[in-house]
Amino acid sequence: MATSSGTMRQTGGLLLRAALPCAILAGGWIGFSKLSVQIEEKPAPAADERTLRTKVEELEVIDYPVVIKTHGVVQAHNQVTLAAEIAGAVTKVSPSFETGAYFSKGETLIEIDEQNYATALSIAESRLSAAKSALKLAVLNEERKLRLIKSNAVSQAEVEVASATREQAEADAELAATQVEQAKLDLKRTKVLAPFDGRVQAKSVGLGQMTSPNSPLGEIFSVDFAEVRLPISGRQLQYLNLPEFADDSPVEVILQDAINEASGVTWRAKLVRTEGVLDENSRELFAIARIDDPFGRESNHPPLRIGQPVVAAIEGTVLQDVIALPRGAVRQLDKIVLVDQTERTLLPLSVESIWSDAKHVIVPGSAIPKGKWLATTAMVFTPKGAKVEIIPDTSPTASIAESTSEDGSESAAN
Repeated sequence: MATSSGTMRQTGGLLLRAALPCAILAGGWIGFSKLSVQIEEKPAPAADERTLRTKVEELEVIDYPVVIKTHGVVQAHNQVTLAAEIAGAVTKVSPSFETGAYFSKGETLIEIDEQNYATALSIAESRLSAAKSALKLAVLNEERKLRLIKSNAVSQAEVEVASATREQAEADAELAATQVEQAKLDLKRTKVLAPFDGRVQAKSVGLGQMTSPNSPLGEIFSVDFAEVRLPISGRQLQYLNLPEFADDSPVEVILQDAINEASGVTWRAKLVRTEGVLDENSRELFAIARIDDPFGRESNHPPLRIGQPVVAAIEGTVLQDVIALPRGAVRQLDKIVLVDQTERTLLPLSVESIWSDAKHVIVPGSAIPKGKWLATTAMVFTPKGAKVEIIPDTSPTASIAESTSEDGSESAAN
């Protein structure tokens, strides 16, 4: 019995092991059958066709004046270091010789102790008087010798000695006179005079300070006019007629404050010359603009200070028979989109500019076909020949499209 029971258990285990794979295969087949059945999908709704829309602008052939924009820094045309010519103690400093103060040509700015130089002048004048007396005596002695030699009362040697003495006396007198002039000049130099109408940039001397020849007293600059060194690129040169000679006509320039451009303050200047040599690094030519009365002392104009950065607008040549495209309507440097006025279809076009500035790209008038508008609205996709809807202009004046439609309606009515 025990053997029979063990056999039955063994047989049942074999059947279970055989049935389990079959069950797995059957379940997989059933699952595959269900998943492999294609489910019908509902058709997606048709996408709405989107119409391209853009604003347009009329294109007009015009004459466009080129304005060259460049920049520079205001400089004094004459800036020097005021120095002492003699040694001595500073006894007086003029109120006009303070940093930022104005002074006039010939005005005494600094005085140096003159006592030693006045004494030196008195000594030189005394030496001159003595030299003149010695010369007078030498001349009389020579004349007497010349009279006596006629009667053989003196020898020829004595006459020659008298003549040499007279010549020596003349030389001494001339030297004494020169010393007097030098003493007068030194005395005059105790007063440091302004060499031109100007302004003090820096003061480096004070009351009681000792000076020596060539010791700096301060930095000064003239105020009659100032200059700006403006770089002109090679591309810009072809649109300018720069003065090369003294008798060439100057070119008008408008300067604006580069620090505060919103102020709207401008200064008029003129290009008067060029440096004549291209910069070694940038290959630019520098033109010199002159501003008269930069501090507004006579014109009551706002001051244009030394060292102030400015933006310059230079009048250039006039481009004839061109079209000025708004810069915002030009994509990728040379791509524009036109709209046919009749068909209202798009025409992408590549153009080659002959000039460009911050607001416009200038192209030849022949580069744009007639009967076209310029699309000014940015569009991602602009296929050629695509229909387009004109966006009405919201400005007070009627849009181009509206005015054209109205004109067409009136013509049809008539």
